[in-house]
Order: sequence, then C-alpha cells, then structure tokens
Amino acid sequence: MHRRWRSHGDFGGEIELMPRQLISSGSEYEAKFGYSRAVVDGDWVFVSGTTGFDYATGEISDDPAEQTRQTLRTISDALVQGGASMSDVVRARYYVPNVDDWAPISEVLGEVFGDVRPAATAVIADLIDPRMKVEIEVTARKSGEK
Repeated sequence: MHRRWRSHGDFGGEIELMPRQLISSGSEYEAKFGYSRAVVDGDWVFVSGTTGFDYATGEISDDPAEQTRQTLRTISDALVQGGASMSDVVRARYYVPNVDDWAPISEVLGEVFGDVRPAATAVIADLIDPRMKVEIEVTARKSGEK
C-alpha cells in the first residue's frame, strides 16, 4: 500500500490508502535493475519501456516488425494482468534506434492501434542492447471493456 493525497476543496484534504500492484513479465532485469514491467495505480496502468525479447526463451528476432509484435504481446500481457487491454491505451512512446526501421514498425503499430489512436511520440534514440530495434512504453486507463 502507498499513500496518495486526495484533495477536497482549496486547502483541505484527506489521506487515502490505495493499493498499488506491481506486474512482472519474468525478465531477470526487472529485479536486477529495480523496475516493474507495469504498475497499476487505481484505474491507471503504466507499462515500462518494453522491447522485443521473448522473456520465456530469452530470444529476440532480427526483424523490426516481429520485434514490434513481440513487444506488443508482452505489453498486452502486462495490461491484461493489470485489468486493462490494448484498447485502453491512452499514451504511447516509441523509441527506435534506426529511422530506416520505422516503416515496418509503424505498420505493425497501425494494425494494433489504428482504432485506439492513443496520444503518441516517436523518438530516434540508441537503445541499451544493439539487437533491440524498438522499445515501447504505454499508459492505459482501465475502461472495463476488454
């Protein structure tokens, strides 16, 4: 449990205990580097930057489109564990080291988010591992519709 300040009026307020749920994808790096795949806080699900590794096998494809699909599968699993779905995503951030990979990556993103259309930002930036072709982080607000 953590404490969250809930304000009532100009200066009044009360402290309300709100449960916070930590979600793991099974990646060894979550504990090693001190982060969660996702954190559920009330109606919000915050999914950490996620790459194309298949955490069950430790493998990563060399194909940017397949990495994007795997990344989105991992994100979807985290959202479901948090009581949300891909249709609940309201914000997405995409990090891509090579601008030449953007076309196949964005095609997959369009397939998944074409109807959802979250607020989004794409950034060309180096990633920690040179095998990574995309990293995606999302924020979702649980709607009750799956």
